[in-house]
Amino acid sequence: MSLPENLSQFDALVAIIARLRAGDGCPWDRKQTHSSLRENLLQECYEVLEALDEGDSGKLCHELGDLLMQVVLHAQIATEAGEFEVGDVISSINTKLIHRHPHVFGSIKVKDAEEVLVNWEALKKEERGADTSMLSNVPQEMPALSYSQEIQDRVARVGFDWEDIGGVIDKLAEEVSEFKQADSRERKGQEFGDLLFTLANVARRLGVDLESALREANRRFYHRFSCMEELCRQRGLNFGELSFDEQNALWEEAKKKVE
Repeated sequence: MSLPENLSQFDALVAIIARLRAGDGCPWDRKQTHSSLRENLLQECYEVLEALDEGDSGKLCHELGDLLMQVVLHAQIATEAGEFEVGDVISSINTKLIHRHPHVFGSIKVKDAEEVLVNWEALKKEERGADTSMLSNVPQEMPALSYSQEIQDRVARVGFDWEDIGGVIDKLAEEVSEFKQADSRERKGQEFGDLLFTLANVARRLGVDLESALREANRRFYHRFSCMEELCRQRGLNFGELSFDEQNALWEEAKKKVE
């Protein structure tokens, strides 16, 4: 096979992946299955999120390409197994987008984004059937914080929500109290879970993406602690031998140096 002339075309990627999977293609690509690629797909998703968090458009472009490669690779594996083709994937999402946007492609009128979400949920209910839970198609493999925020967002669309954030804050205080009163390790674990669940609700009401917020907090901690280690190296100090007060003083110094 000769190389595609226009590498900016989607068909070029499909052809390259097919060539890699051919009998005389790449041994690594040929041995992959839907199952073996699970971790690769997840890793590529996280790398896209990292690029978004960093606000690096060049990196985002690169990582989206890696993610798209995973999609096409799965489609090629399915094609070889006679399951479906990449055209079926594209047709499926196009059909879904048109069906779920009757206010764009049909005659339905909406006044704002909130009404779009209400209609969206009604259309999804129609698709999944009346006897199926509206939470059933939320992937349970999602990170727990994201899963919590997603299921709370979905039930809020049908009115199962606090009237205002004040009620959620009161619930948070209640959960803190229950956590303090828990008298066993098992009970503390349950109450801590309830506390995190309520925090996810607070974040949702404030429009804060919990996973992104925690990733950013982790990033700040990483860079500040690395700064503390560098300060110790510059001053000939052993971090582990410092008192807690001395370590805290270093932390405050690092906070001023690293945003």
